[in-house]
Amino acid sequence: MDRPRLQEALGYRFHRPALLDQALTHRSFGVPHNERLEYLGDSVLSCVIAAALYDHFPTLKEGELSRLRANLVREQTLHELALQLGVGEALKLGEGESRSGGHARPSILADAVEAIFGAVFLDGGFEAAQQAILGLFRPLVEAIDLQKPGKDPKTRLQELLQGQGRPLPRYTVLATRGAAHNQTFEVECVVSDCALRTTGTGNSRRVAEQAAAREAYEQLSR
Repeated sequence: MDRPRLQEALGYRFHRPALLDQALTHRSFGVPHNERLEYLGDSVLSCVIAAALYDHFPTLKEGELSRLRANLVREQTLHELALQLGVGEALKLGEGESRSGGHARPSILADAVEAIFGAVFLDGGFEAAQQAILGLFRPLVEAIDLQKPGKDPKTRLQELLQGQGRPLPRYTVLATRGAAHNQTFEVECVVSDCALRTTGTGNSRRVAEQAAAREAYEQLSR
């Protein structure tokens, strides 16, 4: 994915492209790299998600909100968003880091996403960063199940199957529709030993997988 397409997927176009370039530059490549932007983006992300959770769950206590926020901004979530945005294809890495698979390393991709948020904040201000972040995270916030606040549907399904000594589910993307900045994913979840097949849709692969896993969990729990 080239950088114009990445900006389209992000829903924000940079006035100062050099900031995006820096956000996508790993320290192994040279300077200026993205570590300072990562620091800034981490703080902006935390603030935006804290406010989103505060508004979406008006009755939750501070400790519960903090746990939800930590689950949303963890490396795994950011890595999945990086894949959705095509960050790995745009990263600038040093030769050694590139040879060792740095373009696909979850920690590097997650850090780059935070750096991008920091770059948006510097380029367009807090509201621009907030809009970009919520465009990616709002479906994840809305998908939170307060009955199991620490576990998403995929985790619950996996634990259920493991507890029953059954094979883990397999997820397959059936279709991707729409422009890069407004895609809809359709994903199938298959539990092979009982021929269970469920589907889910969402504006990211992660959200679609969660929807399919939720349906599979509900069917197996009946």
